[in-house]
Amino acid sequence: MTGSEASSSFRLAYVPGVTPTKWVRIWNERLPGTPLALVAVPAAEATALLRAGGADAGFVRLPVDGTDLSAIPLYTEQTVVVIPKDHVAAAVDEVSLAELADDIVLHPLDDTLGWEELPGRPAIERPATTADAVELVAAGVGVLVVPQSLARLHHRKDLTYRPLSDAPESRIALSWPEDRTTDLVEDFIGIVRGRTVNSSRGRSTAPAEQPKSKRTDGGARGKPAAGASARNPRGGSGGSKGAKGGARGAKGSAGAKRGKPRRRP
Repeated sequence: MTGSEASSSFRLAYVPGVTPTKWVRIWNERLPGTPLALVAVPAAEATALLRAGGADAGFVRLPVDGTDLSAIPLYTEQTVVVIPKDHVAAAVDEVSLAELADDIVLHPLDDTLGWEELPGRPAIERPATTADAVELVAAGVGVLVVPQSLARLHHRKDLTYRPLSDAPESRIALSWPEDRTTDLVEDFIGIVRGRTVNSSRGRSTAPAEQPKSKRTDGGARGKPAAGASARNPRGGSGGSKGAKGGARGAKGSAGAKRGKPRRRP
């Protein structure tokens, strides 16, 4: 349901890899009187934060479990493999999962990809976080498969990454508690979906114009009032018939002044 604003500010959560700068800028332009507060949250904790009321809405990674949260899918990220710069795969433009068969592929506990079967050889232990896994890649322990935004987030000069052609992908969505779809949430949905200011649902609706067929002000589109001169051809200011009658009357008057021509003897 749609309700009124629950607070004077809007709290927006976002998971690592998401850059909400563009949407925040548009928000500040359209709603300068309503501050937007950003809440950074680990991907695994994002939905719990929304359910607990820690944010009004948030950018999360799909899937979203349960039916109490609404979600609008926004985009799908390219999956890449993070490798040392001297790795053999650094010489190619794209890598396949089969080419990682001999590598130790690190699988952090905060992994965001839905693997059916992990590629390569497993590590002895799973790193606690993606950041920890990146450190291990830099130490030459193995390679790491992540969404491209996370590879950029944890960029190091001694590492690089290459697109992975046949790996699962991560999808980003805007999510919020369905029973707390406030006017501010609707405003942010409109921003994310690219609506203009005037097209935002339920906001600033202009009154409908009165149909022309029901005008009662006797405007220019109405028919002229019916008078005697409009129906009487002898009138001088009526319709077309009246005009013709007036013209004939004028001719008759002119003929009376001239008189009949004389006959020659």
